[in-house]
Amino acid sequence: MPRVAIIDYGVGNLRSVEKAFVATGCDAVVSSDREVLEQAERLVLPGVGAFATCMSELSKRGFDELVLRRAAEGTPLLGVCVGMQMLFEESEEFGHARGLALLRGRVRAFKTDLPVPHVGWNLVRHKRPHVLFEGIDDRSFFYFVHSFFCQPESADVVIGETDYGSTFASIVAHQNICGVQFHPEKSQRDGLKLLKNFAEADFTGS
Repeated sequence: MPRVAIIDYGVGNLRSVEKAFVATGCDAVVSSDREVLEQAERLVLPGVGAFATCMSELSKRGFDELVLRRAAEGTPLLGVCVGMQMLFEESEEFGHARGLALLRGRVRAFKTDLPVPHVGWNLVRHKRPHVLFEGIDDRSFFYFVHSFFCQPESADVVIGETDYGSTFASIVAHQNICGVQFHPEKSQRDGLKLLKNFAEADFTGS
């Protein structure tokens, strides 16, 4: 089974993500070791807190360049929560901050009368078939914690969507680049299944 490396760039508690992968039988490790990140067959980009802080910490360690290069080489990459947002071009959180621009689009603030941040269980509708959905029913529930959402330039990258005041992209995928707005490690059976799918799937035809 391919080794999954969860990029440790000093933001958030990543052990729960590692434990979730391991619970499914996957070979996963949290690492800030460049050699480990270079050799891993899959990469996970987590993110907790403010978009600009996450990007700054990632760049400070030179991991932004590593992620961009490995993604361009075809390495499967999964962005989780703010990590998914970082896949896009820019965020309006606390002004303006540039992302990795692996996907075209922006990160926007919720404009709704509902409580923000959006916290708790919410369903994800499948927009089109994808290897990440293998064994996961349409309209399954996942656990969310976020105040901002991704607005892709193209609807083609949206494979799952969720409603909270308005409809937003909760899962995106384009070739080897994937992102989930929710926390799969906190989403019980379906979250673990999605992580296992990412670890095992063949993305060459995605």
